[in-house]
Amino acid sequence: MSHKTGFHKPLLGIFASYYRPHRKLFAADMCCAFLIAAVDLAFPVMTKLTLERFLPTGQYLFFFIIIASMMVLYLLRTAFSYFVTYWGHTVGAYIEADMRRDLFSHLQELPFSFYDNNRTGHIMSRVTTDLFEVTELAHHGPEDLFISFLTLTGSFIIMLFMRWEMALMLFILLPLLVFHTLVSRKRMLATSKKVKEKTAEINASLESSISGARVAKAFTNEDYETGKFRDGNEHFKAAKKTYYKSMANFHSTLEFMLHILNVVVIAVGGLLIMEHKMSLAELITCNLFVAAFLQPIRRLQNFVEQYTTGMAGFSRFVEIMRVAPDIQDKPGAFTLAQVRGDIAYQDVTFSYNQNIQVLKHINLSIPAGRTIALVGPSGGGKTTLCHLLPRFYETREGRITIDGQDIRDVTLASLRQNIGIVQQDVFLFAGTIRENIRYGRIDAPEEALIEAAKRAEIHDAIMKMPAGYDSVVGERGIKLSGGQKQRISIARIFLKNPPILILDEATSALDTATETRIQQALEELSRGRTTLVIAHRLSTIHNADHIVVIDDEGIQQQGTHDELMVQGGLYAGLYRAQFQAGS
Repeated sequence: MSHKTGFHKPLLGIFASYYRPHRKLFAADMCCAFLIAAVDLAFPVMTKLTLERFLPTGQYLFFFIIIASMMVLYLLRTAFSYFVTYWGHTVGAYIEADMRRDLFSHLQELPFSFYDNNRTGHIMSRVTTDLFEVTELAHHGPEDLFISFLTLTGSFIIMLFMRWEMALMLFILLPLLVFHTLVSRKRMLATSKKVKEKTAEINASLESSISGARVAKAFTNEDYETGKFRDGNEHFKAAKKTYYKSMANFHSTLEFMLHILNVVVIAVGGLLIMEHKMSLAELITCNLFVAAFLQPIRRLQNFVEQYTTGMAGFSRFVEIMRVAPDIQDKPGAFTLAQVRGDIAYQDVTFSYNQNIQVLKHINLSIPAGRTIALVGPSGGGKTTLCHLLPRFYETREGRITIDGQDIRDVTLASLRQNIGIVQQDVFLFAGTIRENIRYGRIDAPEEALIEAAKRAEIHDAIMKMPAGYDSVVGERGIKLSGGQKQRISIARIFLKNPPILILDEATSALDTATETRIQQALEELSRGRTTLVIAHRLSTIHNADHIVVIDDEGIQQQGTHDELMVQGGLYAGLYRAQFQAGS
């Protein structure tokens, strides 16, 4: 199923649709389940024939034929059971993998705003833990229901023809069992979903604590982190206890009903024998059919538990799949090609929520090939202004154009392929240096990758490492220095070679000496490209063609450095404050 369609249907309809790609294997699994149920029903019938006809009349040949037939049937049942266990579980694993594939693909399309509002640990729980029990439900659910229906129906019909009194008892008990199951299922489903939520909270806490382990040690707050995790763990235990309490009520009540049924069968059978209305062989056969009747009840018992845990996770999966990406290609969107790099913000207004506007009626023109510096106090909207250009967020009012084309009229892929971003907080994947540079253009040849590293002035440092380009950078590049990480991110952009570049405080986290060297690489990177530079250190933008001063009221000043110093105002104040602080 595509994650773009089909998720408006009820949960069970969505769940059933995931069987479609595996329908042949699923059909074979159900056929084997049918044959298992048939063998289970055949045993009491063959036992009845043996006890009533062949042994009392001395037809021992037929007796041994029946015994041999039973052996063959149970050998076949073993083969059917193997198929159901192996391939049935495999179908479940396929379905779980399909759901995880759809969920991951969907997550790739969700905008920045989704990740702003959802913790990484919570999202990871949706992708992993929540879908764990789906395998068992996808396999055992249809199989248990199918076998139970066949066995219950077959047992009841055969017993009805043999002893209607016994069939009547089963008929009276069955609605009670169904009612008890439905009531318990609803309660267990609610408590199971609560367990999933608490598990997600633990995962989020764990992810945050592991990521911040160095900070915790630096502030000697290990005990505080342990206490936070302990509190979350206690909430998980409480939710789990509530679920197990519901499950215990369900199991114990059901077990009582099933065992009482055995007592009632013996009691009624004994009375019928006393009245010479039933033979001992018939009573034994009835007990066998009752045992066959109880087996699917126990299957349903297991199914209810699997259903509650599996559907709790599946419902959380569907919740996130129903989150529609609010930034998508419009119908008829075209590919942005041969970009010169003329950028225009026309009366752009943006807010992260409906209450607080971050940008108000911004008008800004950036000619192709020019370097524009965005400066101003923190919180003025500089980064937001840049994030609107690749449509990480959508403007509330106004429009942004590239070469005169509204960015909402072009495909997201082509728009973002033409924009490169170097950020202060460099993110490197936990792989090799080669993999991280090649992320700029996955299909790039080795020669282009090395050339990009040379232009970013990181090639020589890489070659001094024991494994060269195959050196592992560690989690988020922890094995590299800040300057090395930044150069690798610059090499990644050189490899991508976009006509538009965004430098978001790319050197503010570096020491002065490293910053100077990185600045040279950035100037090389910016040459011939339309470049937007966000900077707090005004000394890093002396080569900018134009400076735009922004605060929370909008664009306050524009011009070159010299023009803005003559004007006075906000820019001159910021510059003098930094110059005096540095002197």
